[in-house]
Amino acid sequence: MHHFTRLSHKRLLALCLSAGLIMGSLSGCGSQGSAATDTIAEPAVSATVGTTDNTAFPLPEGPEESTIFVEPVDGISDDFYRGMDASAVLALENSGVKYYNFDGKEQDVFMTLAQAGVNYIRLRVWNDPYDENGNGYGGGNNDVATAIALGQRATKYGMKVCIDFHYSDFWADPKKQFVPKAWEGMEIEEKSDALYNFTLESLTQLLDAGVDVGMVQIGNEINNGMSGETDVANVRKLLTAGSKAVREAAVNSGKEILVAVHYTNIDDMKKLDTLLTGLQVKEIDYDIVGLSFYPYWHGTMDDLKNAIIHIRDTYGKKVYVAENAYCYTAEDGDGSANSVEGTDDLAEGYSASVQGQANEVRDVCAAASESGAEGIFYWEGTWIPVGPADADNSALWEKYGSGWASSYASGYDPKDAGQYYGGCSWDNQAMFDFTGHPLASLKVFKYLKYGATAPLAVDSIPAVTVACNIGTDPELPDTVSVIYNDRSEAQVPVTWNTDDVTAVDTENGGNFTVSGTLEDGTEVTAAVTVDRINYVQNPSFEDSDTSMWTVNYSGETDPTDYQVKAADAHSGEVAFHFWSGSADMDFSIEQSFTDLEPGTYELSAFSQGGDLSDDASMELYALVDGRELTAPFKLTTYADWQNPAIPEIKVTDGSLTIGVRYKCNVNSWGTLDDVTLNRVGE
Repeated sequence: MHHFTRLSHKRLLALCLSAGLIMGSLSGCGSQGSAATDTIAEPAVSATVGTTDNTAFPLPEGPEESTIFVEPVDGISDDFYRGMDASAVLALENSGVKYYNFDGKEQDVFMTLAQAGVNYIRLRVWNDPYDENGNGYGGGNNDVATAIALGQRATKYGMKVCIDFHYSDFWADPKKQFVPKAWEGMEIEEKSDALYNFTLESLTQLLDAGVDVGMVQIGNEINNGMSGETDVANVRKLLTAGSKAVREAAVNSGKEILVAVHYTNIDDMKKLDTLLTGLQVKEIDYDIVGLSFYPYWHGTMDDLKNAIIHIRDTYGKKVYVAENAYCYTAEDGDGSANSVEGTDDLAEGYSASVQGQANEVRDVCAAASESGAEGIFYWEGTWIPVGPADADNSALWEKYGSGWASSYASGYDPKDAGQYYGGCSWDNQAMFDFTGHPLASLKVFKYLKYGATAPLAVDSIPAVTVACNIGTDPELPDTVSVIYNDRSEAQVPVTWNTDDVTAVDTENGGNFTVSGTLEDGTEVTAAVTVDRINYVQNPSFEDSDTSMWTVNYSGETDPTDYQVKAADAHSGEVAFHFWSGSADMDFSIEQSFTDLEPGTYELSAFSQGGDLSDDASMELYALVDGRELTAPFKLTTYADWQNPAIPEIKVTDGSLTIGVRYKCNVNSWGTLDDVTLNRVGE
């Protein structure tokens, strides 16, 4: 039976020293800064466990002036979890990263978090994130010793700590729940015992070191399994073992510690209900449900609220948002690519800006508070680059584990970390800039109750896109939509650069950028596309709304459908499909226009099919000014795409009907796709 081995005194002491702490005194040192460099004097520290009076950094008693605008959250409690996952901090500092306070002076990042209103720190724990030679897997190398070093610093500044056991040697999430190396080959009963021992001994060490543990996650995003187990009955056995260990550690330390289970994908509530019902039926002992919520992956704020309310009402458990984040920039800080690009349309209503980040966090807190949740944790808001984007930072990532994964993880996670190891993919979602200075959005946590005001300023300008047909001039707007930091919106006059407008090639077409200036000097750009415009609506049948198309057929049965099968489509995944195993087919599909600009048009389409008799016929047609123009074609065999076209369609009164008709034998088949109508002249 595997038993967790206690940390050596040497390893624990080394980690505490690297964190700027010594057990028993916990005084700041080294790159973390001393009291002399802090703008707020460090509070008195206990000589035994390093705790600080929780009132040392009180929340505001009213609205404050800031550089960001924050709408107050009505009724939010002072005890609401204003949490931050800061698991990678130690690895980053070992790599040379420095953190600063809001006055630009070097300071322990945990003090800065506390000053900004953060009251809870979440720290992941992996069993053994090292290879056989002691090389770290990366992602912070978050073993128990690291959690102790970071947890002590969080406790020092009055923040509670949530321990997030992954029960894996590396990342655990819905796609992967690897068993720890030491537990490989264990039957479920033996693995449950090992998990119990690891949990109890890890928590005992954390609590003995003075870490103010208030909550423990027994597993991380366990929707599809945990610790190598996918059978739900086995997962529940592991949860029971983990919960039992947390309860014992809490009793032994005389502390109240919540037991949390953590899920994600609230967009699949049916599965979550199945999992939570199983916990309820089997009477699994836990207190609170954690939910991951990223608006670019998991839905809207209303979806989050509905999920929280549903879980509270159905299962009688507390709920918290275990993970949330949002980008403040589209830039990549370390040249290792970002998990999300950071475009202004990443999630509806939130710009890729400091204000946009603050708005998203505020809204998640509001949704959580209004639906009765206990609070939220922002995921890895301190994970910033360890070097510039144009430098090779791989040596630092490899040596100190400050990237999301090192090459040493390839043996444990060959399909993901083994292929894509590198730096931080989260730096554009941190709440510190690339140089370690806190963003104004970090203060959203202290502003939640009363809000913050700021001078009115432009936050974002929705993308300006202009399209025109070859041979015509682009019509740039006289005004553009502007969204301000208080989320108000207005149409503002814009002056476009004449040189950029002149440079747009309307004869040959292409993509162009035209710069402009608002009245207050704010710069704006318009993306101008000059191309043949396809006037056909839903030309490739990819949209589920096909009401613009009319299908006519003879006989009692419609032999056509809109088939979702990429192999039979000319582009995309959908094509107009026909087949009949009982009768010959005679059908057409068409679309009509009444408001086309007068001029000359060209019509074309793609079609393929097979098993057609010699007398089968197909034709592309256009009905204009009382006459019909046609382009006959023949289908031959699978994937031999025919491309019939009708040029020189003269439209005078804006009216035109286009279509394709087929007359073919029983058991023949085929598809139509990519119908195109371009204006080609006056």
